[in-house]
Amino acid sequence: MDSRKNKNIFKVDRILNFRNETETEKRLMDFIIEAMPDAKRNDVKKWLRYGHLMVNGVVGRTFDVPVLPGAEVALNLSRPFPVFSHPRIDLIYEDDDVMVINKGYGMLSVGTASKKKEENAYDIMRAYVKNVDPRNKLWVVHRLDRHTTGLMMFAKSEKAHEVLRHNWNNIILERLYVALLEGYLEQDKGFVKSRLTENSQYVVYSTDVPGEGRIAVTHYEVMGRGNGYTLAHFSLDTGRKNQIRVHAADMGHPIAGDRKYGAQTSPIHRLALHAQTLRFAHPITKKDMNFQSPVPREFSGVIRGRKKY
Repeated sequence: MDSRKNKNIFKVDRILNFRNETETEKRLMDFIIEAMPDAKRNDVKKWLRYGHLMVNGVVGRTFDVPVLPGAEVALNLSRPFPVFSHPRIDLIYEDDDVMVINKGYGMLSVGTASKKKEENAYDIMRAYVKNVDPRNKLWVVHRLDRHTTGLMMFAKSEKAHEVLRHNWNNIILERLYVALLEGYLEQDKGFVKSRLTENSQYVVYSTDVPGEGRIAVTHYEVMGRGNGYTLAHFSLDTGRKNQIRVHAADMGHPIAGDRKYGAQTSPIHRLALHAQTLRFAHPITKKDMNFQSPVPREFSGVIRGRKKY
């Protein structure tokens, strides 16, 4: 192990914070030169090359990284910012209070009692924040199913965790999913409402038994149809386990690849459900935070009849 690199982790950071207060998008190098007119151009180039600069919590290493109006820029004069890299997780945004990631297919959001040793998003991101500073912590605030890809959030400060835990429905402004369904939905838009409960085999289902289960409401809107499938957006009034998967099956159009809930086909060889949009009021600053993850191209490829994606 490089002892110099190891010691570097525990340096006291000297971080300067800036914000693009203009209404104009700027390139990162130009922004720093304007913000620090006394800085030498060669120093700015070194900061970029070695990862001393962050834009909205993500390390920027090239001169042309866009700094949008309102963007936060941090410069660490002591050392490079730790860079996160993982084949199935993309770090989308990070600040002192929250973190947003793009989770890949087949990964648990959080470890379970029976799968403690299995790789999961929480353990990976917790290790990352502790590598930055061993005192750092991470809190789970919601989950995605193992086979659902897309955006999810963690809390990085105790205060943010408490705000999110007690005010989740008010903090979350929009959660939008996209799914590929078997068959053609009859209506272009609508909603499903039922009471969801779970059996001993951990299968969630809708029940008509009075007093049993919890209310779940799912809205849908068709994006396209073709090749025997429907591409649709889903939004949630509630956040129950497997909610979209159960309600899609209740409509007679299970999500492609969802054998658990009755799917007969698997055109992309996995569950075709993706968390596309996550929009929330920042739990500390109250700023409107809006994140988008592109719809996997194989989803639209299926309805267009493509054989290769």
